[in-house]
Amino acid sequence: MYIVVGLGNPGDEYACTRHNTGRMAVAFCEKKFTPDSKGGDIKGVKYLHLDTFMNKSGSGVTKVIKSKKAAQKLVVIYDDLDLPLGTVKVSYNRGSGGHRGLESVIKALKTTEFIRIRIGTSKSTPSGKLKKPIGEKEVEKHILGEFKKPELDVLKKVFKRVAEAVETIAESGYERAMTECNSK
Repeated sequence: MYIVVGLGNPGDEYACTRHNTGRMAVAFCEKKFTPDSKGGDIKGVKYLHLDTFMNKSGSGVTKVIKSKKAAQKLVVIYDDLDLPLGTVKVSYNRGSGGHRGLESVIKALKTTEFIRIRIGTSKSTPSGKLKKPIGEKEVEKHILGEFKKPELDVLKKVFKRVAEAVETIAESGYERAMTECNSK
């Protein structure tokens, strides 16, 4: 059984912020892949909804993931400033990249051996060059800012790719999901 968790902050004031991208993606996946939906059920997947704030995500995850072996079946979905909006990357056994929510999970689990699905939230130039916010105040303003309508339109497509990645992970493993998702 894979445990899928989307990182973010609880509360309506954070619902559509960039830092809640992980939570938004999990909500999409859960809605798309439930027994009563047209999409069908993904067997072997359970969604975990945290009631913790981003920087305390690890304490919520450890309520369900009790061992390093169990962590290998954990899928953490989160926002990533190092990727442009519209990008989805699947990885395994990597560091936090400075993401405090992910740092909290790594510290609490005492392992990096789990699956990540990173969703880009930064702007990019027309030629595709990343326009990442610089400085702590600018980063905070960006990640706690709400998505604009055109960005939400991009996210709909992104969330479909995330759902496909979760389905591939459950059916064929993370290596296959990395091959299929990361090449797009």
